Amino acid sequence: MARASIELYRKTIGIGHPVFIIAEAGSNHNGDLDTAIRLIDIAAEAQADAIKFQTFKARRLYPESAGTSDYLGSATPIFDIIEALEMPDNWLPTLAEHAHERDLAFISSVFHEEAVELLRPFVDAYKIASYELTHVPLLRAVGRAGKPVIFSTGAATLEEARSASDCLQAAGCRELIALQCTAAYPAPPERANVRIVETLARELGLLSGLSDHTRDPTAAPMAAAALGAVVIEKHFTLSNRLPGPDHAFAVEPDELARLVQAVRRVEAVLGSSEKTVESEEEELFAFARRSIFATRDIQSGEPFTQDNVDVLRNGKLGPGLAPVELDRVLRSVASHDLSTERPLQESDIALSRDA
Repeated sequence: MARASIELYRKTIGIGHPVFIIAEAGSNHNGDLDTAIRLIDIAAEAQADAIKFQTFKARRLYPESAGTSDYLGSATPIFDIIEALEMPDNWLPTLAEHAHERDLAFISSVFHEEAVELLRPFVDAYKIASYELTHVPLLRAVGRAGKPVIFSTGAATLEEARSASDCLQAAGCRELIALQCTAAYPAPPERANVRIVETLARELGLLSGLSDHTRDPTAAPMAAAALGAVVIEKHFTLSNRLPGPDHAFAVEPDELARLVQAVRRVEAVLGSSEKTVESEEEELFAFARRSIFATRDIQSGEPFTQDNVDVLRNGKLGPGLAPVELDRVLRSVASHDLSTERPLQESDIALSRDA
């Protein structure tokens, strides 16, 4: 059984806790360690909760003869593109240490089994990318690693997501989060299907969230936060003008900061599910609530009628008897002389002899 909340590098992830925001650097370091470190700094400055990179080897992703990718629109074979984006293994200690110095969790997507052990000393959680959802040997290796796992569900059916969850849990994973994702780069906003965040939580019995590939920095993340996402992930870059497959659809540094701020605003307005009178409402609660008032001077023993009482807002005169008591008041008489605009009290009324 997956856990209802997860502790991940000094943060609690779960319903009722702040949304855990992952700044997805991916391979946008472009093979430069200084750029990778700068991406960590940007994520920290934006007040994200985690930085995420990707750990892969081209030879473990595609055959060399796999051809070209239509969506990238490049004549360069996909194998060559992926090979150029590989992150050197010896960066991991430096990046993990710097992330922790900046109070960020360090996460990496893992794409082949041997990378699971490579990453184990450094990552606070593993990420399973959408296209690895059916890679059962990888899922088993990650499930046995003893760390939290976040998996995306782009280009997958609910049953495939369920099978991946079952596989990870059978291998020993108990700290598991499923993310709705639309595997398009960028994803059209009308295909974000953020409501699936609720579906994944309900149908899989897991914590759920959103890996957002839309270009808009705030719309889908705000919707996800409102629907109960506990994790939101977004690709970011130093600049959309940089070369490489993931830069054009990623958000830029100022947009990443806006995303975090927008999600925090949503959390603030969502507030509590407990319906009570808030402290900010107390003045108007007293001032604008209604009570039963005498609308003219009333003599002792005089019957109360709609000509001498009314239900009015208290202002600074009340409170008096609540409006629900009006029928009883209209069957009663004044127990003593009453002045106009007095909010009636229980001691002001006596049962009418005719009642």
